[in-house]
Parts: sequence; C-alpha cells; structure tokens
Amino acid sequence: MDRTLIIGTRGSELALWQANFVKDSLAAINIPAELKIIKTQGDRILNLSFDKLEGKGFFTKELEEELLAGKIDLAVHSHKDLPTENPAGLIIAAVSEREDPSELLLILKDCVDVRQKLSLKFGAAVGTSSNRRKAQLLAYRPDLEIQDLRGNVPTRIQKLRNESYDAIMLAKAGVSRLGIDLSEFHVEELTPVELIPAAAQGVMAIQIRESDQELFNALQPLNHPDVAEELAVERTVLKLFGGGCHLPLGCYCHKDDDVFQVFTSKADEDDEFPDRLFMESKTTEGLAEKVVAKFAKDRKHPQSVFISRDLSEQSYFRKAIEKHGIIIEAHSLIRTVPVITKFDSYILKHIDWVFFSSKNAVDYFFLLNPLFPKDVKFGVMGSGSEEMLRRKGHFTNYVGTGNDAADVAKQFAELTNGTTVLFPCAEGSMRSIQQGLSADTKIIDLPVYETVMEEEVEASGADVLVFTSPSNVDAYFAENLLDPYQKVVAIGKSTGKKFDEMGVKYILPFSPDEVGLAEAVFGI
Repeated sequence: MDRTLIIGTRGSELALWQANFVKDSLAAINIPAELKIIKTQGDRILNLSFDKLEGKGFFTKELEEELLAGKIDLAVHSHKDLPTENPAGLIIAAVSEREDPSELLLILKDCVDVRQKLSLKFGAAVGTSSNRRKAQLLAYRPDLEIQDLRGNVPTRIQKLRNESYDAIMLAKAGVSRLGIDLSEFHVEELTPVELIPAAAQGVMAIQIRESDQELFNALQPLNHPDVAEELAVERTVLKLFGGGCHLPLGCYCHKDDDVFQVFTSKADEDDEFPDRLFMESKTTEGLAEKVVAKFAKDRKHPQSVFISRDLSEQSYFRKAIEKHGIIIEAHSLIRTVPVITKFDSYILKHIDWVFFSSKNAVDYFFLLNPLFPKDVKFGVMGSGSEEMLRRKGHFTNYVGTGNDAADVAKQFAELTNGTTVLFPCAEGSMRSIQQGLSADTKIIDLPVYETVMEEEVEASGADVLVFTSPSNVDAYFAENLLDPYQKVVAIGKSTGKKFDEMGVKYILPFSPDEVGLAEAVFGI
C-alpha cells in the first residue's frame, strides 16, 4: 500500500498493546501504520457495572464513528466488546489468533483456603462486574460475596493489592499480553470448560470500512479463518439470545480434530443457577441454532433421573437438575471398604508423584495418615478427585480432564517420564493410566479399597439413568433390564465400555464430573 495507515484504538494499556501488535504485524508485511488514541464512552463512565457496558458499543462506538468518517483507516478491538452486528458500512476484515480464553482468579495469599473449591476462604469477597462470571462462580461457591469491579487490568489488580477485595477475576488473555507478574497472589486458573468465557474472549478484531477492498486484501495475511469459524458460532449464539452481554451468558466453541465442541452457560439473572450445555457437531451449519433451542423455556425435560451416587443437598448435579423440577433418585449401588489399615510412609521417600483416579482412592489413602516429602507432586483424574484432594489440604500439580483415560495417560506420561509414581487405587483397578506411562517410569500400585455390590438392587423407573462407575453398572444390570424409553448416561469411557459390551446406547459427557453429567442430562 502507498499510504501510512492510521489505527484507531482506546488508550488503556491492553488496548495499546493490541494496537501495537497489529502495527508490528503490518510492518512485518511492509505496511506502515501509526496509532490514534480515541476515548470511548466506556472509558468515561466508571460508575456502571462493566457487564452492562460490555458488548453494547460502549467501548467501540467512538472508534466506529471515526472509521466511518474516514479519520482512521482501521480500528482494533477486543472482539468480545463488539456488538453482534457491525454498523452499516463497516466489516471485520481480520481476526487474530486466540489467546488462551481461560479465566484467572487472583487471591490474596492470606485469603487462600486450599480445602475449599477454587481455594477461596468461606464467604470471600470477589471483585467482578461480569454477570456471566458471577452466575458461574456462585454455582460452584454460593457462599461467595460478589462485588462490582471496574477499571483497566492494572487498576483492578491494584484494587486487589489495596485489599478492597479478597480476590478478583480477570481474563487470562489480558494478563498474558501485558506480561503482568502475579507472584504476589495465589492464582487459580479456570479453563474454558470450568468457567465458560464470553463469546470471542481472547481474540482481537480488525475493523475497516466495507468499501476499502484494497485494505481488506492487504489485511488477509493477519486473518485466521479457523478462529473466525469458531467465533461465528459463539457470536451467533449471543445474537440469538438477544445480543446483550448483561445476560449471564458464556459460549465457547473449539474445534477438536474435525469436530466442533460448543460449551454454553446461561442464566436469566446473575444470581440464578446457570444451565450448561455441551454439544458436538461435524459442521457449524445450524449449530448455534441447535444450541439455543436447548435453552428454550418451553422445551420438555426428563421428569425423573436416577444417579448411582449419593448426593448432598449442595451437590452441583442436584441443583442443576432440580432447578427444572426434575425428580432425582440418588444412591450408590455399591459399597467401598478398606483393604489395608496400615501403611509404611517410608516408601514415600522414594516417590516423585502420587496419582489418584477417584475420590475414593484419595479418601482411603489419607485414612492411612501418609507423611509426604516436601517435593512430592500430585496428579488426579477429574475435578471430583481434585476437590477431594483439596479437602485433605493439598494442591494438584496435574488434573486430567475429559473422559478418555488414554488421553490423560499420554499427558501425564510427558510429566512423569523417568520418575516414580504411586497409584493408590481400588483392588482390581483397570490401571488405565498406568498402562499409558513410559517404560522409564517406575509404577507402584497400592490398592487401598475395594468395591462390594449391594445384595439387592431394585430397578429404577426414571427417564434417565446416570451411572458413575463400571461397578455400579455391574450391580444394576445383574438383576435388572433397561426399559425401552430409558436413556443412559455413562460418566466416562470405562463405564461406557460396559454398555458397549451390552449393546446399549449411551451418552458420554465431556467431563467425568457432576458438571459434565448435568450438561449431558440438560442436553437430552
């Protein structure tokens, strides 16, 4: 191009980082550019909840007006700030690669309680003005006190330093781009599966005039069509729900191999327990519409659900299901008993890792009062095992997610090659993780409990049967049959394998925990 481009941007540190990133990317393809800082209404209004501004043009309108007036050539936005419809005459010419869309929970170190989920002390004050974050946080921890938090990223972090809050929540993307040192805080990272992000979180959008075909063509080396394809699903979901980011709505689309995976969380109010949905599709065509249809108020849910697990009143699964008036029948079909009552902690002096595949393994192992060396590391399968380990006062160094033990074993093998790993487990364990480790890893199996089937298991007439272990499947179908109208949910692939052997169709949640099970039932 034969002109120096003018890039319009807000003046915050993060906005300037993003604009300079685009400027440098243009320089790399021999296109000169300079920045023009434009103050937006969102920068001036600081007394309103941030979430009520987000996505309504409060952070973009002035930039778009300058663009339409020809005073700038392109505008760089955080894509999640953009309304779902471009103003007439403007288009998104390019989108960046996606920075990790995870959320960070920054906690003052004297407010940390490792025994609580998310490591926050009971009743902690958490700063965020996002209704989306508030609804999902309260679903995990209803005891938290959520307080409004405005300002740019450094300002919000300084408010935490000043102890205005016990913790604050920020998008990981902004912190990563600014290279902020967070070592003074305890940091909990919540993946896009644990706390579903805003549509287009972590992506930059380059907006231009629709008539500027020359600039559009010049910007294509900066565009990432694969990201744009995923964002199209997220932003269509947002649009179909009304396009208002005041809604406690999160949507995240990710392409895994050739399959699009969509995670959605939605509530009507910020203090309402949100509904969550996981959906997969080979194509994006009509995918957003299918997602939104599952949230229709007039859709029929199952009338009753059986789950082969005892549930507390505060159980995530219980609250998610009972919200829709669904009757829950919850009880385990097996009992667990210890197989050892004494343990020589001397063996732990030679252990590098301890890996738990279940909550029961954690519970029974700690009944032995093990004494760990300071440098021992912990790995777990699933959030349930992680939460149980927290209750015992320990953080995890690795959490295996998803329902495929082979994938978890592959990831864990990369961390443990050449080390010694102790596996407290059930008697007769399937050893799914152990089998995937390298030959250079020393494996020590330690059976700490065994499962015993209940003598009599009555058939359930529930519309949906949720099975949480292979042993529960064996116990139920030893005497009972599946009715034709009943649907089956299996917590993971090892449980699902039992149904494969029986020739029974079943639903496999994305994650082998109560959140994943709730998503699966909601999607039926």
